[in-house]
Amino acid sequence: MLPILERLIKAKSIEEVWSDLTKEMAGYGFDRLLYGCTTFKTARSIGDPADHMMLSNHPQEYLERFINGGMFINGPMVRWAIDNEGSCSWRRIQELANRGELTQAEKEVVEFNRQHGVVAGYSLSFPSLSARTKGGLALIARRGLDQDEVDEIWERHGREIEVICNVAHLKIMSLPFHGLRPPLTDRQREVLEWVGEGKTTQDIATIMGLTPATVEKHLRLARHALDVETTAQAVLKASVQNQIFVIRN
Repeated sequence: MLPILERLIKAKSIEEVWSDLTKEMAGYGFDRLLYGCTTFKTARSIGDPADHMMLSNHPQEYLERFINGGMFINGPMVRWAIDNEGSCSWRRIQELANRGELTQAEKEVVEFNRQHGVVAGYSLSFPSLSARTKGGLALIARRGLDQDEVDEIWERHGREIEVICNVAHLKIMSLPFHGLRPPLTDRQREVLEWVGEGKTTQDIATIMGLTPATVEKHLRLARHALDVETTAQAVLKASVQNQIFVIRN
């Protein structure tokens, strides 16, 4: 395990973490992964989809409907991941079906997945770092493996798989991300950082060699990019997304 853990710890970007994780999981028999994380979860919602971190190596045809079409919201294992922590075999889906506990929308997700060869796997729900944060990972078994075989793989390697995936999740959470929205510009990040340090618009203008009007323009554009109403909300959201107060290479 040490080589993959070292690579994940040293990774400088989310893309690097994801590349290492997908390659490693393929070695265990999981050739398709779907990772999702929100930092804006509430009691009634998992937040604005535009702010979600979604990573996958599924074919685009699958993602277009499952993610972009919002079908994932009704996934039985997504429901489990939101309400639980740890790991869970997809055998649970069949157990729910046998008890007649799947909703019509969930049945449609199960059938859609079957058509795309997404029939066996394991789901991980990561420990939350805060009440607003929730992250999960679906590990989809390669075609030809059934759930019995997947459960055998988990019996032998489940602990190490969980450790690797948890380290990958924690690393991803420490790196800058911005969901589906465009990232902040360098100027927008800098003015928000100075606001976070307690500086006034005039202070920031003097520090950056700009006019107060230009500083206000950057703050307005930052609020728009982050889809918030106030500068205080912009500082909070940019900080949560690791877009400010980070070391940039």
